[in-house]
Amino acid sequence: MPAPPTDSFKRKIDYLRLSITDRCNLRCSYCMPESGVPKLDHAEILRYEEIVRLAGIVTAMGISKVRITGGEPLVRKDVLSLCASISGLSGLESLGLTTNGVLLADFAKGLRDAGIKRINVSLDTLRPERFAAITRKDLFHRVWEGILAAERAGISPVKLNAVIMRGVNDDEIEDLARLTFQFPFHVRFIEFMPFQQVDYDTAFVPASEILERLRRVAPLAASRGGESNGPARHYRFEGAPGKIGIISPVSEHFCPSCNRLRLTSDGKLRTCLFSTEETDLRLPLRQGLPDEEIAAAIRAAINKKPEKHQLSSPVFRKCISRPMFSIGG
Repeated sequence: MPAPPTDSFKRKIDYLRLSITDRCNLRCSYCMPESGVPKLDHAEILRYEEIVRLAGIVTAMGISKVRITGGEPLVRKDVLSLCASISGLSGLESLGLTTNGVLLADFAKGLRDAGIKRINVSLDTLRPERFAAITRKDLFHRVWEGILAAERAGISPVKLNAVIMRGVNDDEIEDLARLTFQFPFHVRFIEFMPFQQVDYDTAFVPASEILERLRRVAPLAASRGGESNGPARHYRFEGAPGKIGIISPVSEHFCPSCNRLRLTSDGKLRTCLFSTEETDLRLPLRQGLPDEEIAAAIRAAINKKPEKHQLSSPVFRKCISRPMFSIGG
């Protein structure tokens, strides 16, 4: 297998987040308005054969980790067949999926059989009434059933992602962390980022405060992150089967070690979550360009990957070109 490509700052790029839809079956208050947003036309969305071809091109380039995202990826028809096609690609070491969990109970075993090894579930609260308020759907118990179904299906790890917002769910930091004493889940606390519909300056809780709150639960020790070299800092409570992760894109950004690319559902390659620059890969695919030329376009984009984001800049916050559900996280 070839070595992963490197950018102009000598970072190895070995991870692709692959959005397959802009559609979602929740309406989280910090992500989109209650009425939803205009959907992309079907013709604008990459077809499965195009997605598999692109996945094959990047794995041949040395990118060994792929994560399927959305919107909500499980709402797209025949998603299991897509997962199976990608999981069979030569050079792929890890195939994961990020979901809101609403449909996970129905899909968990099928996902495992289709080659999904790792699942991230968005779960900002353990309180059903608060879940309904945040997501605008009363589906907490369905999501929890999906999380347990993923564990039973043998998917490991199951990661629970909680975006912490002051005055919304910051009073549940300790309760979420205590899940790791009962389950082998990785509970990950994510700093709120200024894309969304909520006032950022009011809602932001820094990672340092989250960590201080976690240490009130029990002694907390640093832990190895496993096979992933992602952005989380890992910890573990003594005797707990699960792990804690803290992701701090704002207060302690991880740009120097960023190893990822993102492909939007309409075929735009982004080398930084917070960048406004995109490379169109849908057009060359549909023009029939050979794999070598598409790979060259991907390498050119990687070479222009910025050294770091400008997320802390108030001016930058007003200029973000896409909401998170459209990028794929």
